Amino acid sequence: MIPFTLVACNFRYYAHSSSLSHSSPISSSLSHTAFASIEPFFSLLTGIFLSQKMKQFWSPSSINKNKAMVENLQNHGIVTSDEVAKAMEAVDRGVFVTDRSSAYVDSPMSIGYNVTISAPHMHAMCLQLLEKHLKPGMRVLDVGSGTGYLTACFAVMVGTEGRAIGVEHIPELVASSVKNIEASAASPFLKEGSLAVHVGDGRQGWAEFAPYDAIHVGAAAPEIPEALIDQLKPGGRLVIPVGNIFQDLQVVDKNSDGSVSIKDETSVRYVPLTSREAQLRGD
Repeated sequence: MIPFTLVACNFRYYAHSSSLSHSSPISSSLSHTAFASIEPFFSLLTGIFLSQKMKQFWSPSSINKNKAMVENLQNHGIVTSDEVAKAMEAVDRGVFVTDRSSAYVDSPMSIGYNVTISAPHMHAMCLQLLEKHLKPGMRVLDVGSGTGYLTACFAVMVGTEGRAIGVEHIPELVASSVKNIEASAASPFLKEGSLAVHVGDGRQGWAEFAPYDAIHVGAAAPEIPEALIDQLKPGGRLVIPVGNIFQDLQVVDKNSDGSVSIKDETSVRYVPLTSREAQLRGD
């Protein structure tokens, strides 16, 4: 058993109050905007945090370019560092989705196989939470790498001296993510070898290049997989959604003695971190 300390979080967003299950339906004028009311889509949308104010960031008609998307994330205080902004500007989200016209809307999008690519604000939030562990030369593991978008952002941040590893258990998604990355600004890292995407069970991590300075998990685990904590470097950070119906984005920091400190960042809704077979069944 790994010792840990549970750190009380600063609840900037509400977690599981009754207002969630009784929120008002989205009006027709807001039906295609992010961050209005979330209840009608609670079981459908993944990778979106539940904000106390539930304000939309932008509507589909207001964004059509990647740079503008990043600027909006900066304007709303989600992206706060130059390094994260530069990475997100370099890696065009439109390359990683089939419907490019909706690529820059702040909403999750289906990518098939009962999974989604997370909303831009969730990617930005996770990049910000891991930013100090994504310096040039560092190692990062992306569990449930999906389209390869966030793995590509990681690669841009850690550079050729570092290593960015994606793990995805759907072979077809791995193949398509490699094509996506080849068409993106992260292509040189893939060719050089500092970026790679593998078929595997992300719950077991990817031991070959452990320990990692940063680990990101893009699906919700019922509990934190011990293998991921084992593969986290002392001083490293793991960001992972944890829970079943109710989920929290947890930030796990590994101390020098091997113990971990855990804090809840915000409430979220992700697809479950499960087996390939269960995912394809939609369990």
